[in-house]
Amino acid sequence: MFPKKIALLILFLLISIISTSQTLNSNKTFLYQGRVEKLQNDEVILIGTASSVSFNFTGTKCSISLQSVDSYEHHNYVSLVLDGKYLGKIRVEKGAVQSFPIQVTSNKKEHHLEIYKNTEAQSGNILFAGTTAKLTSISFKKKKKIEFIGDSITCGAASDGSDVPCDQGEYLDHHNSYYAYGPRISRAIGVDYLMSCVSGIGMYRNWNDENKDEAIMPDVYQNLYLTKDASKPKYDFAFQPDIISIALGTNDFSGGDGKKERLPFNSEKYVSNYINFIKMLYKHNPNVQIVITNSPMVNDDRSVVFEDCLNQVKKAFDTDKTHKPIQIFKFKPMKPKGCIGHPDVEDHKVLAVEYGPFLKKLLNEK
Repeated sequence: MFPKKIALLILFLLISIISTSQTLNSNKTFLYQGRVEKLQNDEVILIGTASSVSFNFTGTKCSISLQSVDSYEHHNYVSLVLDGKYLGKIRVEKGAVQSFPIQVTSNKKEHHLEIYKNTEAQSGNILFAGTTAKLTSISFKKKKKIEFIGDSITCGAASDGSDVPCDQGEYLDHHNSYYAYGPRISRAIGVDYLMSCVSGIGMYRNWNDENKDEAIMPDVYQNLYLTKDASKPKYDFAFQPDIISIALGTNDFSGGDGKKERLPFNSEKYVSNYINFIKMLYKHNPNVQIVITNSPMVNDDRSVVFEDCLNQVKKAFDTDKTHKPIQIFKFKPMKPKGCIGHPDVEDHKVLAVEYGPFLKKLLNEK
């Protein structure tokens, strides 16, 4: 029995090494960031919004191998950044692993390529299956960290109709995580970031569901893949952000599609779920600064109720001397110009300009 237990323990440890890599890690040739699952042979599954793999290389060209991976076959997208220059989106068609050429235009001896998942976790996953590049070592500077938790707005969903017009294609065709407000802010103030967002999701109910058929954020957050699929790895909380920004409420306050039954907004449920969600975050991130925000999309009388709810959440922790006082940030009302009533990439720039200085000031106070 004893040797058998040892064998099982070794197997468990091997599986753990393979399956948990949600933070910024280096094996000297690749850097992985965001909600990702590391596999063998330097392969990695990009799961969450703006999750990424990056590497340094020499030469004038190389290719990267990518594959759309999901329970059913469909295309997906990544964004590429070469030597600090945004190259745009690449469509990864359904099916087998595909090769994509990378052509260098600068005279640098060493080049840096960043590959970002352009879509969110619910759009399926992207396998990075390797590169033909002549790899050189890569390192990273220790930076402060921010996690952005939210819904479709945070994900940068429906923000980009430049390749596929808003009235054409599918929902995922209009995503652009690279230019969402969270990544924009992070690049501007020089921090590492983690995106934990799901379109349509809320704190106690979703855009068109009263938490009957669909999971809410508290249900899925602790799963690496942001689903309730128990076969998937748990999120390991290794990222340990300095700040967690929570922007959830747009869908809780939504009236839905007007066809499915929609109950009046329940402030008690919203506040209670919010408080419990923050307690869970504190359990795993004891030194974090929590920021809770309103929504630029919730206006009129609803915005007054929204603000009152956030104040109730904050007040619930007034006697908490263990953690930093919760901060509230208020976005200005916005008339979005993106697809299906969402902020577009320029609107996200506005949101980043509003919110960035607030987060930077908080970081400087730490």
